[in-house]
Amino acid sequence: MKSCLLFIGTLLYVGILKINGQVVALNKVDSIATLPDSYITRIEKKYTDLDQKLTGQTEKYLSRLEKAEQKIQRKLNKVQGNVMRPLQKTQGFYSQLMAKVQSVSTTDFPTPKGMYLPLVDSVNGSLAFLSQQQTLLNGSTQVNEKISASIGALKQLQARLQVSDEVKSFIAQRKEQMRLSLDQLQNTAGKFTKLPAGLTKDWKDFQQKAYYYNAQVAEYKALLNTPDRLIEKGLGLLRKLPAFQQFMKTHGELAGLFTIPADYGAPGNIGGLQTRAGTQQLIQSQLSAAGPNSTQILQQNLQAAQVKLSSFKDKLQKLGTNSADMELPDFKPNGQKTKAFWKRFEYGTNLQTAKNNFFPITTDVGLSVGYKLNDKSTIGIGASYKMGWGKDIKHIHITNQGIGFRSFIDVKLKGSFYASGGLEYNYQPLHNDSTISIHTDAFYNWQKSGLVGISKMVSIKSRFFKKTKLQLLFDFLSYQAVPRTQPIKFRVGYNIK
Repeated sequence: MKSCLLFIGTLLYVGILKINGQVVALNKVDSIATLPDSYITRIEKKYTDLDQKLTGQTEKYLSRLEKAEQKIQRKLNKVQGNVMRPLQKTQGFYSQLMAKVQSVSTTDFPTPKGMYLPLVDSVNGSLAFLSQQQTLLNGSTQVNEKISASIGALKQLQARLQVSDEVKSFIAQRKEQMRLSLDQLQNTAGKFTKLPAGLTKDWKDFQQKAYYYNAQVAEYKALLNTPDRLIEKGLGLLRKLPAFQQFMKTHGELAGLFTIPADYGAPGNIGGLQTRAGTQQLIQSQLSAAGPNSTQILQQNLQAAQVKLSSFKDKLQKLGTNSADMELPDFKPNGQKTKAFWKRFEYGTNLQTAKNNFFPITTDVGLSVGYKLNDKSTIGIGASYKMGWGKDIKHIHITNQGIGFRSFIDVKLKGSFYASGGLEYNYQPLHNDSTISIHTDAFYNWQKSGLVGISKMVSIKSRFFKKTKLQLLFDFLSYQAVPRTQPIKFRVGYNIK
């Protein structure tokens, strides 16, 4: 009896139960049974928000592109009417696309197309799995409605993305037609005494708008495939379930692309196939025929190819997009332009100390918030608090030594080096003696600081801080301060984002 109880207790402790030849973790079943409803709600909210943003941005860019094209058309018509004939055939397409963007439905695109997005596949599979496992979620009508709403939001967004691909194709066609018209105009420009003013500028403006729309769509696709904490946590719980793993192998998007036969790997099905040992032997024989240094030459060629691929990858990343079908622009794009307003903010903190011999007599603690104008320039404001530590290590006395307000700008020079500048106002007590105390007869005054210098950004791996910022600054207004402050300032800062 005791042995039976011990055996059952061991099973419960390990938390494993075998049912119909499948291993199921009891604690994992309990975890999915307590999966919060907020997981399903968060999916609906995230993809509904992205759908609304994509719709709004598509409408905005279509409207701007139509106005830019009409502006070019008016100028071209003044020069040569027959040049515009290829463009006039497609008038009204902008309004048709606008209507399609606004009224897109999942019935128009029953099968999602485009590049494979792993997170979308996992989220879609998790919702389909949960809809079939109501007992694990203590299923109710309300839960069913939430799951259906989330599935609908995801499918609606996928349909909207397919319409955006049609918009991109249309814009590419319009660009090509306008380019041909402008080329024709340039070839016949000698016949005219005067060309429309600003035509080249308008053409570049159209090209930039077209590029930024493509980059905006790529940004939303990246957000679509980026999990937040709640979704990642929910998927983590589901992936621990053997039943969900099996479900994804059968119903996942990859399962339809790479179907694996049921008898895959059986001994009877590998006869005549090339083995790994045979492949290695074939490679060795080919290398031996190439000479004694063939292996070294092969390794050098592979390394050169890897360097070249890394170079291409870096160039694509500098364009500010992860999309594989983005065109190379003939201007320097601003990677911040397609980001949401709040995503362009950077938050940080910094420290600065003033020392007497080896003992810090004051410490300035600053907080800042910066806004990225583009990939190279950041402007911002901040505030600081000055704290006194006393005269020396034998007379430690923490005191309030004032506050300050700051403004700054950082402009990237090269690599991780930045040119930095700023204007500061510091409000602190001025004393008649050299001691650090606010209990003497003192008066308060605002002092200006004008700073210029160099900053160095160092990437760090931390949960909270993303980069370390080392600054060496010169205060060119320090000589006007009463009493005079130190002209050279060294600060250490940490960027939270």
